Amino acid sequence: MSRFFARTTCTAAVTACVLVAAACGSSSDDKPATSAAGGTSSTATAPVKKVKLQLQWFTQAQFAGYFAAVDQGFYKDAGLDVDILEGGTDIVPQTQLAQGKADYAIAWVPKALQSREQGAGITDVGQVFQRSGTLQVSFKDKNITDAAALKSKKVGNWGFGNEFELFAGMSKAGINPAKDVTLVQQQFDMQALLKGDIDAAQAMTYNEYAQVLEAKNPKTGNLYTPADFNTVNWNDEGTAMLQDAIWADSAKLKSDKAYQDQTVKFLEASYKGWVFCRDNPEKCRDIVVAKGSKLGASHQLWQMNEINKLVWPSPNGIGIVDKSAWDQTVKIAQSTKNADGDTVLTKAPEGLAYTNDYAQKADAALKEQGVDTTGQDFKPITVTLKAGGA
Repeated sequence: MSRFFARTTCTAAVTACVLVAAACGSSSDDKPATSAAGGTSSTATAPVKKVKLQLQWFTQAQFAGYFAAVDQGFYKDAGLDVDILEGGTDIVPQTQLAQGKADYAIAWVPKALQSREQGAGITDVGQVFQRSGTLQVSFKDKNITDAAALKSKKVGNWGFGNEFELFAGMSKAGINPAKDVTLVQQQFDMQALLKGDIDAAQAMTYNEYAQVLEAKNPKTGNLYTPADFNTVNWNDEGTAMLQDAIWADSAKLKSDKAYQDQTVKFLEASYKGWVFCRDNPEKCRDIVVAKGSKLGASHQLWQMNEINKLVWPSPNGIGIVDKSAWDQTVKIAQSTKNADGDTVLTKAPEGLAYTNDYAQKADAALKEQGVDTTGQDFKPITVTLKAGGA
């Protein structure tokens, strides 16, 4: 994901961290949309509209809902021909959107708000992730069970803006990050933790945490298990920040009726894809693997399961921004300083930083089709990881 809030460009990343994507413009053709069971019949006779969706990183289950919406024909049913574009290390998705090279982009809220502060005309129209997926992971014998226990420890962090939940958590616990811990620049893997070079490492629930569970314990010859580790979850510590959201062009949302209508259709089909992945995690794992994910089937199923936990339940409906979570994100982005003394934002977001209007319309359309948009009864599955995520 664009986990990087750096004020200039994205950093070069490594194995399966989540970051940014490439993008193009949009155009339309005259082919009629087809109707399918479960589709949105209101668009059955509309011309097909070509749409570019900019991801934050390469193909993986973090984006499974969008791939499922293509695979299952949900976009097609909505009259959309959606091209999902993978990312790399040198493309910032919200910048591509702001420059008109993409129709929609997936980005973490703090990074996108920083881009807005620098002039990007973008709006969060779909807050797909309802909670943060960032952890601080340590071996059990370090006894790091909360942020306060990080005091006097060697604390790994990726930097580049990924550290703000961690720094906010330590500050809330009364720890001065500049004096009370030893900060270590962590690579985008878990080797420093596994080798004992640091006491606690940053990880995403769906990616790097799985990587330690895919590694062998040299003492036993077996894979590590969750019982070997402690995790500090920033949702529990009260310093979580909102992550993957769907961003749209602010100016077009104001003045372009066709774009407004397209946005509702795009969200409706995308959300249907996420519902499909909620109810069919193995099938979505297969879709992602077939699309060429770089890590294997067990890793992708783990990731799909963990991503579902970030999306579901969505108490107010999928894609609806929770104001308290938004306000917490903005507060941390304005007030928490990193090791360089920088904050993500210098002031509160101005203008249309987010709107629930389009997500509410999309959810209402789905409810009319009998689709469960809240996932209140969601239950995660049990996933068995294999060595190296095979």
